[in-house]
Amino acid sequence: MSALQLRQYQSESIEHLRNGFIQKHKRQILAASTGSGKSLIALHLIQQVVDKGKRVLFVCDRRVLIEQFSKHLDAHKIDHSVVMAGHWRYRPHAQVHVASVQTLERMDSWPVVDLIIVDEVHSMMRKSLKTMMTNRPDLNVIGLTATPYGAELVNYFTSVTNVITMEELVDDGFLVPFRVFGATEIDTKGVKVSMGEWQKDELEKRGLKVVGDVVADYIKIYTEVWGTPKPSIVFSSGISHGTELVRKFAEHGLNFVQLSYKDTDEYKYEVLQEFAKPDTDILGLVSSEILVKGFDSPKVEHVILARPIRKSFSMFVQMIGRGARPYPDKKFAIIQDNAGNWLRFKDDWDELYHNGVKTLESDADKKTRKEPTEKEKTASKCPRCKQIWPTLKTDICPTCGFKRERKSTVEAVAGEMVELTGASKEKFTKEVKQAWYSQLLGYAKAKGYKDGYAYYSFHSKFGIFPHHSLEKIPAPMTPEVRNFITHLAIKKSKQNR
Repeated sequence: MSALQLRQYQSESIEHLRNGFIQKHKRQILAASTGSGKSLIALHLIQQVVDKGKRVLFVCDRRVLIEQFSKHLDAHKIDHSVVMAGHWRYRPHAQVHVASVQTLERMDSWPVVDLIIVDEVHSMMRKSLKTMMTNRPDLNVIGLTATPYGAELVNYFTSVTNVITMEELVDDGFLVPFRVFGATEIDTKGVKVSMGEWQKDELEKRGLKVVGDVVADYIKIYTEVWGTPKPSIVFSSGISHGTELVRKFAEHGLNFVQLSYKDTDEYKYEVLQEFAKPDTDILGLVSSEILVKGFDSPKVEHVILARPIRKSFSMFVQMIGRGARPYPDKKFAIIQDNAGNWLRFKDDWDELYHNGVKTLESDADKKTRKEPTEKEKTASKCPRCKQIWPTLKTDICPTCGFKRERKSTVEAVAGEMVELTGASKEKFTKEVKQAWYSQLLGYAKAKGYKDGYAYYSFHSKFGIFPHHSLEKIPAPMTPEVRNFITHLAIKKSKQNR
C-alpha cells in the first residue's frame, strides 16, 4: 500500500485512541473538525487492523459516501469489500468492509469484525447500531465526528478524544478562516416548533418570500469581495425553496443544481463528480440536507445559510464546515447568513472554535437560545458591507475598510475597574501565544519551576493548553506578562485563605 503520511495531531489522535483501548474504553469518540482529515486517520486505523490479520467494518451514511470512502481505500491500495446489494465489489470474506447503515439495517446479521468505525456518528445512532453495541459489549467501536453532541452518544460511548482545536488548525494553515456576512434574514417569528426545530413546511414558505434577496445578497457579496463568483453551496429550507433558488440564480446567468432525497444515488453521484471538475459549468449546489454530512469539496469558497436552525448546533457546525477545507489560492471562505444562524449560535461556536471538545455531556444540541435583538444584530455588522465583525482585535472591516469606533474594554463595576477579558471572546494570533508561552517558560526557568508551570499558566490566560506547534523557547518577561503572573499569585493566595 502507499505510505500514509500523518500530521502530528493525527498521529496524536491515534495514540490517544490506542491508550483509550488499553484503559478498557471499548467505545470511543474521535472529535475533530471538518477538514481535519478524519478519513485519513480512519485509513491508518484500518491498515493497522489489516496488518494484525484482523477485520474491520467502516459504516457511513448513503451510497455516495460509500463510493467516496472506497476511492480513498483504493488510493492507498487497501483491499476491501463493499457491502451493498448487487455491488460488484461485495466479498463476504474480506478483511475490510464498507457499508451504509441503511444496508446493515436490512441484513439479518452484521459482518463479523474486530473493530467498527462509524463515520458522522452523531447522526448515525440508529436502532441497528445501538442494538449491535448492546449485544456485543466486547467489540471495539470508534465514532468519528466534528460535532459529538448527539443526545445518545453519552449512553453508548465512554471516552472522547480531541487533540486540536479549529483555531489551531486555522493558525497552522490546515483550515481556512471564515468571513461572515449577516444578510437578509428569513423571518422565523411565529413559526411553530416540531421536535425542537421550526416546522419545515412553514419555514419553507417564509424562505420563498426572500429568494430574490438571497440571490441579490450573493451577487453583492461576491462582487465586493472577489469581483467574480466562486464555487458555492446553498443550504435551503426545503425542496420547493431550493427549486426557486435555482430558478432565481439562473435568471442572473448563475448555474446552480439542486440535490435532494428524491434524486437517485446515481444522479447525485454524477452531479458531485461534475461539480468536482476544475472546468465544470456548475457554479454551485443547493440542498436542504444532502450536503450536510460527509460532502467533501475543498474548492467551495462561498456557503449560503438559507435554512434557519433553532437548536441543532451540530447541523450549524456541519454546514459552515463545508467551506473550511484549504484549496490552492483559497485564503478564506465566505459564510452568507440569510438565516440568523451565526449570531444565534455564536457563544457555542466561540467555545468550540477556541477550546474544542472536552465532554460528551454537552447541551449544545438541546438548549433553546435567546434570539438576538435588532439592536444587537445591527451592532454586530459592519454598517457598510454587513460583514459580521470578526473576533480579531481590529477596528477596520477586512472587506470594505470601514473603521468603527470601539467602546472601551474597561468598565466600572461597584467602584472598581474591571478589565473585560476571556479567551472565548477574543482571538489571539499564533505569534501572541508563542510570545506568552516563551515568557512563561522563561519565568519558570528563572524560578526553578518545571515547564508545567508555564503549561498551566498559559491555560489560565487563554483557556486552552499550548498547542504542539508552539516552541519551548524561554524568553525574558514583558511588564504585561509579569503583571499577569502577579495576578495569578494574588488569586491563588485568596483561594487559599
